[in-house]
Amino acid sequence: MSSKYVLLGSVRPAPEQPLARPGVDRASIGALVRKFYSRVRKDERLGPIFAREIVGDWESHLEKMTDFWCAVILKSGDYQGRPVPAHLKLEDVTEVDFEIWLALFRETAAELFAPETAAVFVERAERIAASLRLAMFFRLDRAAPARGR
Repeated sequence: MSSKYVLLGSVRPAPEQPLARPGVDRASIGALVRKFYSRVRKDERLGPIFAREIVGDWESHLEKMTDFWCAVILKSGDYQGRPVPAHLKLEDVTEVDFEIWLALFRETAAELFAPETAAVFVERAERIAASLRLAMFFRLDRAAPARGR
């Protein structure tokens, strides 16, 4: 085939690189996760949702979320979970809940990191939220309208 032809779907963006900035490591990401989830647990809307799902051992969840964010930010490969199936089972989550989640995340990242570093965390959180929203509320295999709208 001639090099002037490009197959659709064959051009992929370059993979994200680890965020290599001073002060961005597992300890700082763990601090973000802990402060963020402390806020989530106190939030009048999100707190009860998380309390129903995470009964007792919050430390285990916080470590799993630290692994997740280390994988997202540092490309550590530490996280082995499956976020979409975990979120699909949440019957009472609405699209609006993602805005609350993102607002708390933005606030926490801005407090803990320099603006340009916080912006990377927030941009990735926004993409993750968009992906979860699509999976939860805009599934083509559902005959009935998506919940929470």
